[in-house]
Amino acid sequence: MIDAAAQDSEQALQLPSTGPDPIPFDTALAAVLGYARGRRPLRFRSPDSPQGRWVQLPAFGWARFDAQPVVPSGDTDVLISEGLHGRLDRAGWADVRDALARVRPLADAAADRAGGRAFWELPDEELSVLGEPGTVGAALREIGRTSGDHPEHVFAALHHRRPDLIPHLTRTTRRTLLPHTEEGDSGVEAVVLRELHANETALAALEAAIAALVGDARPTRLRLHDILLWLTTTLRLAHAVEVGRASDEWQTHSAGGYDRTRRPSVGGH
Repeated sequence: MIDAAAQDSEQALQLPSTGPDPIPFDTALAAVLGYARGRRPLRFRSPDSPQGRWVQLPAFGWARFDAQPVVPSGDTDVLISEGLHGRLDRAGWADVRDALARVRPLADAAADRAGGRAFWELPDEELSVLGEPGTVGAALREIGRTSGDHPEHVFAALHHRRPDLIPHLTRTTRRTLLPHTEEGDSGVEAVVLRELHANETALAALEAAIAALVGDARPTRLRLHDILLWLTTTLRLAHAVEVGRASDEWQTHSAGGYDRTRRPSVGGH
């Protein structure tokens, strides 16, 4: 089981990509809960309500992406990606669908190379040009090169299908990661891997706590890193934390109401 240090709510995540200061564990937990449960008002008009009325919609992509089941490959992959990055026009839909067909062999090659290991279980050499050709990092870089005009949609669909192996990154988060790359990195994904390695215990604890609290999704630590990075770089972290601390799940966490004994081992999925 995860040791006592992982259960300490004051343990911080050291994520240089999010900024120079560590993120306290409880802040990270509240931010993810806010991402999962946040709502925003929308004025909606319909034939039965011509004057319009206010409705509450999910503020972030959790319900449209993280909580969606994995189904057989097809057009649903494009729909899933739209749930995170917005609707595509006809040409954009065709571009993403065709790109997914092109990159599927590359994603399969990355999975074969990983040999059942999760992304965070890979050695650093798998994300280094010194280990190429044939590495996971080389496959991810080639996916990026051939993902067409909507790479964020492509990587969203791939991550949803392989949430423990394919990182999800956007143009914004990629730019944020670039200054942290080192000589020999096969891409910015190497930065993500180093941060996952450095925060193995804390991220495993966060992964287990979220799964125990929310019930409708079990995002991997790879996705949790993505959420925290995106919230930080888009200046939404403070709002997500505030919303998360107002959630029912936070009250359960504060009261110690979820079963800590169900947390997986640090090396688990």
